[in-house]
Amino acid sequence: MNILITGGAGFIGSNFIRHILNKYHDYKIANLDKLTYCGNLENLKDIENKPNYRFVKGDICDKKIVDKLVKNIDIIVNFAAQTHVDRSIVDASEFIHTNVYGTYVLLESARRYKISKFIHISTDEVYGSREQGSFKEEDALHPNSPYAASKAAADHLVRSYFITYKLPALITRSSNNFGPHQYPEKVIPSFITNALESKKLPLYGDGLNVRDWLYVLDNCRAIDLILHKGELGQIYNVAAESEKTNLELTRLILKIMGKPEGLIEYVKDRLGHDRRYSLDSSKMRSLGWQPQYVFEQALEQTVRWYQDNKQWWKKLKS
Repeated sequence: MNILITGGAGFIGSNFIRHILNKYHDYKIANLDKLTYCGNLENLKDIENKPNYRFVKGDICDKKIVDKLVKNIDIIVNFAAQTHVDRSIVDASEFIHTNVYGTYVLLESARRYKISKFIHISTDEVYGSREQGSFKEEDALHPNSPYAASKAAADHLVRSYFITYKLPALITRSSNNFGPHQYPEKVIPSFITNALESKKLPLYGDGLNVRDWLYVLDNCRAIDLILHKGELGQIYNVAAESEKTNLELTRLILKIMGKPEGLIEYVKDRLGHDRRYSLDSSKMRSLGWQPQYVFEQALEQTVRWYQDNKQWWKKLKS
């Protein structure tokens, strides 16, 4: 099987590539990544010389590069995206270009070369905020940030290609991922690395915004299962059901690291900050998936990884 992974030098994409190559030795992977600030080939240093893996530097918005790759591909898994909410609030243009137009380019190429499956990686943020209960896949989308809106638009495009052109597409929407190799602008690696440097941990608002935390390797297993057993045209929520307020999360990081809570610094809240995300992942679990990692243990492993890999993150933060 020949798989094109887009955005494979990023956090989730690189972990997924490693997962697939370690599990399916006869699969071939082409990794297309533009290597923007959060794409890092060091994330794949351990597998870069495998004979069934190759890296191609390029943009999913570049039709020529995409077509050249897709004509020899069976499956596309699209991780490529601009993902940082704060950056989208400052300037949404790159988010619209990459997340919407880039997805369109991939879909058109997938249609042209009649690939067997297109898996689009989305996010829980497309649903918007919810005080009680959990979002199901058929719920309406109410994105509240430019980033979330760009991902929702891409989701609609993918669905439209399934309905209109019968493109064999699926969508996954996961809760907040964490784990090794996550770029240090995201909250968990940002707070871990700040604490390692005895810097303040800037906590938005009152710190009571709620997120569900999913260890990245559990998400990789879910996407793997969807790739092999998911029903075409379906959307699958992937959630660990491990909700924490941002304040609870911050205190737990500091406790694991033996750092004082005095490092917490409350800062002005983010514009349009969603209060709570929550996904119903019963459809995903009906395929036989469930998270294997306990949140607290996985967070400890993540802290250790950043402690042991200071060279990796220090040059990114500098």
